[in-house]
Amino acid sequence: MAQIDHRLPQNVAGEFYVDESCIGCDACRQIAPASFRDHGGKSSVFKQPQNPGELHRAFMALVACPTASIGTMSNLNARSGVAAFPVHVVDDVYFCGFTAESSFGAWSYLIVRPPEQGGNVLVDSPRFNAPLVKRMEEMGGVNLMLLSHRDDIADHAKFAAHFHCPRVLHEGEGGATRGIERIITGTASIRIDDDLLLIPTPGHTRGHQVFLYRDKVLFTGDHLSWSPARNSLKAFRDVCWYSWTEQTHSMEKLLAYNFEWVLPGHGRIGHTTREEMHNKLEDCVARMKKQ
Repeated sequence: MAQIDHRLPQNVAGEFYVDESCIGCDACRQIAPASFRDHGGKSSVFKQPQNPGELHRAFMALVACPTASIGTMSNLNARSGVAAFPVHVVDDVYFCGFTAESSFGAWSYLIVRPPEQGGNVLVDSPRFNAPLVKRMEEMGGVNLMLLSHRDDIADHAKFAAHFHCPRVLHEGEGGATRGIERIITGTASIRIDDDLLLIPTPGHTRGHQVFLYRDKVLFTGDHLSWSPARNSLKAFRDVCWYSWTEQTHSMEKLLAYNFEWVLPGHGRIGHTTREEMHNKLEDCVARMKKQ
């Protein structure tokens, strides 16, 4: 819970604030950009919510914060922020919110599908939170968990136990595979079902993998994200834990696929046409080869 006594001095005066426990994960700045900003390694409130829409987004940011670093001076009820998740992104894909400190605020997503199409899929794991779990149950539960890599799996075991759903993870993630129901081997792409293709992308970690949904949405974990500054795609050289060379090769492999959306665990969501996304990916690969 955020502590007023530890409120960061960069916050403007008013109801909402961020305290010094912030880890700079970027969640609040993505969810409520009208209110939160980066002031150098941490977030702060640069403008208090001015209307009901901004207030709602600020409450969503408060709920999603992995370290409970966002607070209100009057201890306002954040019920509307809780009820907002999972929040719609595109088609039948939803952002789960409730990010976890154990995965440094990584984003996870719920794909909502009817049982005859395989049922719902949880991509990586949010915090195990009772209101979120109840809402997931109302939306059809979870039939399968796809885990991109060991960094972003948070409370996966609790979700698997609650929903009795199998999990998928690559053997390259070592000890993180303990208890996992389906362990992927090798680097060849694997068809999960008619909608989903698993693509191993070693580099960020040895067993990193991404998931392509309906040749439209690419769930990228920590492999790839969007850069608003460049208006293009990017990879994170400074947090490549296994091999930049391998990550570059993995990025080149994605040129063989079509997608319009990039939904990362860390970094910004990207959306453009398939043709433009392919061009942006080519540019990203070219930059990576120079680093």
